[in-house]
Amino acid sequence: MILVPIVTNHFASGGVPTVGGTGLGDTMLLVKYRFYRKDSPRGTTQASVTFGPKIPTGATHLTDGNGSLLPASLQPGSGSTDLYLQANWTYTGLFNVRRLVADEDFHALVRTQGTQQTRQGSDLESRFWLSYRPYESKNLYREWFIGPAVTWLQAQNDRISGVNQNGSGGDSLLVGITTYAGVRPGMHLWFGMDWDAAHSNGLMFSPVRRHISFGITQQFRMHLW
Repeated sequence: MILVPIVTNHFASGGVPTVGGTGLGDTMLLVKYRFYRKDSPRGTTQASVTFGPKIPTGATHLTDGNGSLLPASLQPGSGSTDLYLQANWTYTGLFNVRRLVADEDFHALVRTQGTQQTRQGSDLESRFWLSYRPYESKNLYREWFIGPAVTWLQAQNDRISGVNQNGSGGDSLLVGITTYAGVRPGMHLWFGMDWDAAHSNGLMFSPVRRHISFGITQQFRMHLW
């Protein structure tokens, strides 16, 4: 997988005007390996791991209304080369309901020092999605999943010029809904929205209040000699 995000950050605090902006984020080069799969009349159970580097291709030059450079945490890119690790488990047929699917995703982003002598805190995320498939074509080419999702996020403290920024990290709990649709063989569309349900109260911690994600997945076969 080659992931090239476009990132928009908006930051507001008290009566201070909102700052932020949109720019190209850091590119991720990932490899996914499914090491377990078991089919049964109930459905499919599978597990996989994903790993790879995050390359500092993102923008780090955004400024505020006065022309001052925004802090590293508000830049679309980090300026650092980081390591991404992920484990995923899917169980189809939960409670013996054939179209009910439980999906657990755990991933970590281990960061190094980047722009403005800042090492943003490493991230941990656990996401559980319980989805139901209300539609499935006979040939399985078209299908539709929808259901609630619960996400726990932990951001560790940032370090600036080697100094730990206590209170800049914290925990967040997001709740939302995600839908996933297969439109043709190998192509899927997905859309998700999450909202902040609870978070830490650190003075320097900026929790995610809303998270909107969407995308297109296209699978393809590589013919190798």
